[in-house]
Amino acid sequence: MAPATPRALTPRKRPRQARATATVDAIFEATIQVLLSAGPHRLTTTRVAERAGVSVGTMYQYFPHKQALIYALNERYLEVLAGKIETTCRASHGAPVGRMAEALIDTYWRAKTERADVTRALYRSVVELDNEALIETFARRVDAATVAMLRTAPDARFENVEHVNLTLVTVIFGTVRNAFERQLSEDEAAALRAQLTSMCQAYLKAQITGET
Repeated sequence: MAPATPRALTPRKRPRQARATATVDAIFEATIQVLLSAGPHRLTTTRVAERAGVSVGTMYQYFPHKQALIYALNERYLEVLAGKIETTCRASHGAPVGRMAEALIDTYWRAKTERADVTRALYRSVVELDNEALIETFARRVDAATVAMLRTAPDARFENVEHVNLTLVTVIFGTVRNAFERQLSEDEAAALRAQLTSMCQAYLKAQITGET
């Protein structure tokens, strides 16, 4: 059973109408802007409300405090990221296994680098939060999508596809995060990405067993 969101971090309510959704979207974007300009320790609900152009009372209709807001922002980010990975995996069904690895790396890398400053800010923002439920939910969605993709490879069969997949996604996600933490130059990041692709393709080829 997946861990549940801590009660203290649960939003008071979820937006159900278009106007409410637009308000929450504005709050999330304002939260990102404050994170980038002031950092997580100086972020307050008052600052976010001012940046979003809403009242503090409106903020509190959805988020009881700063920690719940940051948690919800990271939840939204991971939901979008999981959706991108799922779309890539579905589109890669039936492709050669090496192409699957390349597509997965490309999608994850692009998602993390299209707003690199935001990615770094979100990494820092959850340091003091209990985000186990977020990570587990994300991991379950990704694992389901990537395992289903690998099972359709016409040129590969694996003795234990779940174990192979766990190694594959752990290496990809860990490498990309390390690249951000080290703040590599553009050239260094490009070289690392190329080497990561080669390494994952070689690993998958080495794990193939039996008839294909």
